[in-house]
Amino acid sequence: MEHRNAGLCLLAALACIVLPVRAQSAENLDLTAVGKDARWRIAGRTASVVDIKGKHALQLSEGAGMGVVWLTGYDFTNGVIELDVLGRSQPVQGSFVGVAFRVVDEQTHDAVYFRPFNFRATDSTRHSHAVEYVSHPRWTWQTLRSEHPGAYEKAVVPEPDGDAWFHVRVVIERPKIRVFVNDQTEPCLVVDELSDRTGGSVGIWVGEGSGGSFANLRVARTR
Repeated sequence: MEHRNAGLCLLAALACIVLPVRAQSAENLDLTAVGKDARWRIAGRTASVVDIKGKHALQLSEGAGMGVVWLTGYDFTNGVIELDVLGRSQPVQGSFVGVAFRVVDEQTHDAVYFRPFNFRATDSTRHSHAVEYVSHPRWTWQTLRSEHPGAYEKAVVPEPDGDAWFHVRVVIERPKIRVFVNDQTEPCLVVDELSDRTGGSVGIWVGEGSGGSFANLRVARTR
């Protein structure tokens, strides 16, 4: 009995040591510090802090190619990334907005992004292209759609308003990625990571020609 009690005490002590390491508290990454805090890197866009549709947010300009903003010196492996995103429903092909992770630089990163102009599209093909995972530079949307049609992009149901703020929660438990929108308990996208990177920074992302607004970036890292 004494041996059993000693074992239970040891297990309890180990649990007290291990649990705080595995689940860290969420961190607010201040997007409004972009342009003021040198740790934030901006590529492919200009950034400004604005008040838009009820939120104090970081707004990225439109421009050619991709735009990526990330926090240097920040390393993310597994956990949850949350943020509020605002794109637009018109014109078609005018809004590509999302979150970047596994970021090395503007060319090498993963992203989960949205096409708000497809959220409520009546065309079934466009509707099914509302959210997508990519892993640059190897796995672009063109490559994935050609080689793995329908595997890495899905509809978002129920459909958000493409001209309103929507909340994004990306749960990453390598290799699995699950994406939730607003208060939905079922993911709109579930994929396995294509990158062999196990870490990297976190930030925001816009696609070809697109601007966008972003607020309340929050990250909970786990080990």
